[in-house]
Amino acid sequence: MTTATITGVGAALPATVLGNDHFTPLGTSHEWIVKRTGIHTRHWLGPGESLAGLAEQACREALADAGRDAREVDHVVVSTVTPDRITPGIAPGLATRLGAPHPPALDLNAACAGFLYALDHACAQIESGRARCVLVCAAEALSRITDTTDRSTAVLFGDAAGAVVVTPAGPGAGERPAFRLGSDGRHEDLLYADPTDRLLRMSGREVYEFAVGTMVEQTRAVLSGCGLTLADVGLFIGHQANARILRAVAAELGVPPSRTEISIENVGNTSSASIPFALRQARNRGRLRPGDRIAMAAFGAGFVWGAGVIRWRAAPRAHPEHLLHEQEEPCHR
Repeated sequence: MTTATITGVGAALPATVLGNDHFTPLGTSHEWIVKRTGIHTRHWLGPGESLAGLAEQACREALADAGRDAREVDHVVVSTVTPDRITPGIAPGLATRLGAPHPPALDLNAACAGFLYALDHACAQIESGRARCVLVCAAEALSRITDTTDRSTAVLFGDAAGAVVVTPAGPGAGERPAFRLGSDGRHEDLLYADPTDRLLRMSGREVYEFAVGTMVEQTRAVLSGCGLTLADVGLFIGHQANARILRAVAAELGVPPSRTEISIENVGNTSSASIPFALRQARNRGRLRPGDRIAMAAFGAGFVWGAGVIRWRAAPRAHPEHLLHEQEEPCHR
């Protein structure tokens, strides 16, 4: 069976930076925000800037990191809840901007868990042999749906894009990626944006409790299904929603700070873009080694959630004829 691996990662941020002092008219302060969220600054798109442009920057960096040309991309999937238009989605135009040769291209909306849903889709395309190079991008402009008068939510959100390239791994790559995805629509009124005012509304305490418990449970489950423990994982990346949530999840899982990546301090909660952005940060800091297992977990509006484990650059890029004869064992899903 073909094994999928992440071979490149990229990210991009808008130029406009908002510090915590921007929100003092709401009766808050820098110290109050940092204590409750861990956020110091966030980036917001400026007037006339497009999310597609931000996505393009992240994707070009990911392709360069993977040593791939856009002409090799045969599938594009974009996770977003804030596309530039209601329709069409970002993905078709993104593929054209990059110079990919008319690949299947789709947008996916699974809120903050969207990157993991998109990554699972990409790995399935590789494993089934339907694609050889899949570009996954998570791009979010949460500033577009943030109520800037609501102190409890206005300070949380930022805009960003993150992207990864998923390809077949070479011989000896080991187990296939594994994912656990789920949902519970009974709680959709706790975190949502409706078409009337188009702004995010959140019951923070309830979401916090669900998020911590679910991400812990799903991370343990996906690793157990592969016969792995956290000792087998090189790096754990949780959705960067709130520093308190990240600390609580890591503490319950028993993951030390040396094997976690936190990027929320300077970018805020960027929804589905937060995991690939943190992955790029880890790569830039030299915290990833070829073959490392990366465990990831996310929770978002819906409620939807996901957890996954995948290798970073599982093996050197192999020639296609070699890939046809791989016999790696899959993780049990």
